[in-house]
Amino acid sequence: MPGAEPCRDLLDYKTLKFSLTRNRRVGLLHRLLQLAVLGYLLGWVLLVRKGYQDTDRAPLAAVVTKLKGTAVAGTGTAGRRLWDAADYAQPAQGGSVLFLVTNFIATAEQAQGTCPESPSVLDAKCTEDADCPRGSPVVGGNGIKTGKCVTFNTTHSTCEIHAWCPVENNTLPRKPLLAEAENFTLFIKNTIHFTKFSFSKCNALQTSDPSYFKSCTYHPIFSPSCPVFRIHDMVQAAGENFGDLALLGGSISVRIEWDCDLDRPAAQCQPHYSFSLQDRRYNFRTASYYWDSQRRLFRNLLKLYGIRFDVSVHGQAGKFSIIPAAMSFGAGIAFFGAATVVCDLVLLYLDAKADVYWKEKFEEVNEEMSQGMGGEAPAEPGNCQP
Repeated sequence: MPGAEPCRDLLDYKTLKFSLTRNRRVGLLHRLLQLAVLGYLLGWVLLVRKGYQDTDRAPLAAVVTKLKGTAVAGTGTAGRRLWDAADYAQPAQGGSVLFLVTNFIATAEQAQGTCPESPSVLDAKCTEDADCPRGSPVVGGNGIKTGKCVTFNTTHSTCEIHAWCPVENNTLPRKPLLAEAENFTLFIKNTIHFTKFSFSKCNALQTSDPSYFKSCTYHPIFSPSCPVFRIHDMVQAAGENFGDLALLGGSISVRIEWDCDLDRPAAQCQPHYSFSLQDRRYNFRTASYYWDSQRRLFRNLLKLYGIRFDVSVHGQAGKFSIIPAAMSFGAGIAFFGAATVVCDLVLLYLDAKADVYWKEKFEEVNEEMSQGMGGEAPAEPGNCQP
């Protein structure tokens, strides 16, 4: 029946036929493609990407930091005093984020009352009382306007405010007051745990000598297991000058990178440290409060400038596993097959003798021919049959 022809084609079976084609150009292309696949499989998949390993890219990490060093600094109003880790390190608990004071502006013995606002505040300048509406806060200033315009000095008149008086000093020192901070040290202890492989490692040398960490300083070649970093070296590694950064403060990112091949000895699993500048200005205010003999509340205000350190930990670990190894090997075999497909397409569609290759590659064997091939042999001429 005519309508049965398309349905009959569904029952056709196609099998491979191999043809030796002596086309040197296509042969060379085939070998080049095979070499490219082999190079990709051995070089990139196995050596670089280590496709035969199972990986853990979400490790658990803990960071403990500790600053050490002393300096003497102060201003005329606040007086010179000794600064140690309890004074210049913020916050005190030593987590992954900490702040090192390198400069400050002190305003001593402030008490709540009324006083002229600073003329450096634009909203504070006035010529008459009408310029200072009572109860309005000074925009960008230190207090609430009382409704009076008073004399600040021989040059300026400003609004009187209810605030902590005298108002905050805004005279920045020309040089960082804690310049010795560049010789301070930062202890960064980091422990990482790859849960998939039940493997843990610490960046600090496991030693019973209590004096080791008091005398060593990190060096990538000579002392890579000493987690004690000199502040000057960290700022320099971030591409900055300590004196410039200490004056107005800044923020530095400390990145600890673990890349562990667990098919090798555990001693070869070591962290890599990198430092980068995040911001060139950083400051905040803090105050200490006290009562005088007459039970009046006072405070000493400090505007602190310094370097903020943000410590982050990243890592991955790999170990041999049969499943990713089999997948990588299977992908390589598939790519080898793709090289043959590409060469076939070149022969059948791009070569000048494409029609010849079509005839040689594809051959139709009909049912009658297959029956003749599988039945009795035909009689040869001259043979007598009984």
